[in-house]
Amino acid sequence: MKRALVCGAGGFIAGHLVKRLKREGYWVRGVDIKPPEFSPTTADDFQVLDLREPGACDAARSLASRRVDEAYQLAADMGGMGFIHSAESDILRNNALININMIHAAARAGIGRYFFSSSVCVYRDMEPGEPELTEDEAYPAHPDNEYGWEKLYAERVALAFGRKYGMEVRIARFQNCYGPEGTWSGGREKAPAAICRKVPRPATAAPSRSGVTARPFAPTPMSMTWLRASID
Repeated sequence: MKRALVCGAGGFIAGHLVKRLKREGYWVRGVDIKPPEFSPTTADDFQVLDLREPGACDAARSLASRRVDEAYQLAADMGGMGFIHSAESDILRNNALININMIHAAARAGIGRYFFSSSVCVYRDMEPGEPELTEDEAYPAHPDNEYGWEKLYAERVALAFGRKYGMEVRIARFQNCYGPEGTWSGGREKAPAAICRKVPRPATAAPSRSGVTARPFAPTPMSMTWLRASID
């Protein structure tokens, strides 16, 4: 039986990943700074740890009997566009610490496969009607927010550690995922959840930005399929 470590398992996408891995027959350890908010975890083992601390990352990847086969790093300080523009310094500090400490802990533990959850925020801002960008067109880099800059840096950190320590590193750039058990209030919610919350109260449903930005959205099952395909 393969053993997987899922970081950020108290959150939305990683919580669905835990369920997917369990259905595929994995033994799963989930780790997050908080337990899942909307339903009990399906992980075999769940630990509340602050992955900004190096010791917490070492504890996350340590098993009594054998090492973790695959690590999935989805833990992040993040939210919708309003949040990531208002909490730039916290995002840069917290996510840089998490990502550096976790890849270092995985490398020292000899974990063979490492997945990093990046974001389409690494790309430059696009004009309406402009052709879609390819993955390589993240360079020359010009993200329009600090969350994107940190993600781009973390991608390079993961790939550099992979080269040095012989880890198989996979990266996916997620874009506006939505589905059951996603954050829907408090300022960290994404646009689909915010719209669903506001529609019953039309007076609060005015757009918070210009209203001309086009955004695609990805339902959770599609995101899980892409994620698993990227590491298989």
